[in-house]
Amino acid sequence: MERRLVPAESPMAATVGYSRAVRVGPHVHVAGTAPIMPGEIDPPPDAYAQTKRSLEIIVAALEQVGARAEHVVRTRAYLVDANDWKEVGRAHGEVFGSVLPASAFVVVKGLLDPRWRVELEADALVP
Repeated sequence: MERRLVPAESPMAATVGYSRAVRVGPHVHVAGTAPIMPGEIDPPPDAYAQTKRSLEIIVAALEQVGARAEHVVRTRAYLVDANDWKEVGRAHGEVFGSVLPASAFVVVKGLLDPRWRVELEADALVP
């Protein structure tokens, strides 16, 4: 089966050795996606804007392997503050509100960059 990769545009990618997304057959897995900004600009300070940015990256990665947001069957959100769930959920709902993937919000002690409030993953199944 063909394996299609979307390169990760992240300062960590070369060291860690990972792809933003991998498609094998109808299955697409999008790696943990943080609010990486173009040109090394600081991420937005709030959880809503960070989630929007992360979702932009995820949707773009899906499109590069022939998938769309409507194909997403599972998402995971890692939050550093449980109080951010509504803002993360609002941004998530704007993209996936009609798709309704299985989803989990997990509170973690921290993420790799202390400026990040959220990191998201997604899995899709392309018909």
